Amino acid sequence: MTSTHPWWYDAVVYQVYVRSFADGMPVPGDGIGDLPGITARLPHLRDLGVDALWITPFYRSPQKDHGYDVADYEDVDPLFGDLADFDTLLATAHELGLRVIVDLVPNHTSDQHVWFQAALAAGPGSPERARYLFREGKGADGSEPPNNWSSIFGGPAWTRVPDGQWYLHLFDSSQPDLDWRNPEVGDMFEGVLRFWLDRGVDGFRVDVAHGLYKEASLRDQVLPKETKKAKGKKKSQPESMVERTLRDEPMWEQPEVHDVYRRWRKVLEEYPGDRMAVAEAWTQTAGSMAEFIRPDELHQAFNFGWLGTPWSAADFAEVITSSIAAVATAEAAPTWVLSNHDVVRHPTRYGGGPAGIARGRAATLAMLALPGSAYLYQGEELGLEQVDVPPEARQDPSWFRTGQPGRDGCRVPLPWSGSAPPYGFGGADGTQPWIPQPDDWAGLTVEAQQADPDSTLAFYRRALAVRRAVFKGVPDATTAAAEDDVLVIRRGDVTVVVNTGDRPAGLPDGEVLISSGPLPGGVLPPDTAAWLR
Repeated sequence: MTSTHPWWYDAVVYQVYVRSFADGMPVPGDGIGDLPGITARLPHLRDLGVDALWITPFYRSPQKDHGYDVADYEDVDPLFGDLADFDTLLATAHELGLRVIVDLVPNHTSDQHVWFQAALAAGPGSPERARYLFREGKGADGSEPPNNWSSIFGGPAWTRVPDGQWYLHLFDSSQPDLDWRNPEVGDMFEGVLRFWLDRGVDGFRVDVAHGLYKEASLRDQVLPKETKKAKGKKKSQPESMVERTLRDEPMWEQPEVHDVYRRWRKVLEEYPGDRMAVAEAWTQTAGSMAEFIRPDELHQAFNFGWLGTPWSAADFAEVITSSIAAVATAEAAPTWVLSNHDVVRHPTRYGGGPAGIARGRAATLAMLALPGSAYLYQGEELGLEQVDVPPEARQDPSWFRTGQPGRDGCRVPLPWSGSAPPYGFGGADGTQPWIPQPDDWAGLTVEAQQADPDSTLAFYRRALAVRRAVFKGVPDATTAAAEDDVLVIRRGDVTVVVNTGDRPAGLPDGEVLISSGPLPGGVLPPDTAAWLR
């Protein structure tokens, strides 16, 4: 059966964290991934079996937040190459049958963006300041922040400028929030969309998609006693859906944001080839997540409820059922993701070591059987775990604001070959990468795992191939239930079982299509998943 859905509906998308994927430019002492490095390694993604890649920001930037502080949305930072390098990457990907999604950062700019520099120079009350959220401070002399909001990266969400006003930054102080109530902002971003669509990109990942609008009054956030401990919660960790539901959040999920995405949807539909956009929207409920993917808005939204689910059959079944039901009301398909550049890698979240790796494979096999699309994070196909990066090597801005480890541990550059760092990450000169790699990764390189049929890389290649063969064109109708400690998913004529308990479980009748580990004696061991037909 041939699918009638657009390409993105059931695609497997591979996230490339540009700084840490591959260093291809001959810049001595660089050790930073770049666009030529991605281009050189695209055959790895083709051979893995993914449909598309999403590339994190590569635009001109001071790199205070590793590219999520954009100074120029329509150019490539020299650290990563130039526009010609991007065009080469895009053309090569398309030749290999891969779509390309680029990251868009509309909530804030860099403080080095020409708009913000003009705002600082123009002063209070100017049209230039009206593009951002400048306000007078509280107190007799205006020395207190305008409200009690906290930065996601820790500390207050306001910084004072020399003339006495304050500006809002929900992230780092180098990332001033834009005022989306100003029509100039929407016009500018429509131009950015068209710039990259005209170059041929297939879609956009929308950073902080739920945050563009704030309540117009910029009132204080109400912090009930039971949720004060959540104040300033780091973006680097998945949030409890229950905890978020309890919170008053005047800075997130405002209704006006949906008009932005209706405008963008019209722009995307002007272009051929099923161009798309996927929202990074940390919403309070599955229902509010689905509001971003109504038929006239964005095409997809990341399912962070799945990412934050503990190793539990009952919890997995609940989030699968609720996620599918929520997106059905929006006439859309769900997405599934276990790791990204902002969270602890899922094998580590699942306990780490051999058990964490086994659980990670099993959860991946469950995810790949579900309707909709799946997003993979670079390195998970190698079984990489979270790295304890030494304090002197940490570079995440949240580390400098809070003293907490932050997100560097999931951003360590990939090991490609060899027996010692930099594991083929860069050129032959042995330049070490921007975050140090562990000394015990020799067995985890792409080169080493290609020679091992039992490796995590071999497992991912098999799983993606079987997914394409088994589920392409199969209807979405899916059920999920917990039978004691076993998650049971049924879709079409395939039954998926995942043993989250500590004892072996029986296998249903049927042909085993694939399993995440051995099935000795015809039973399902703990921390193992299987597909049967």
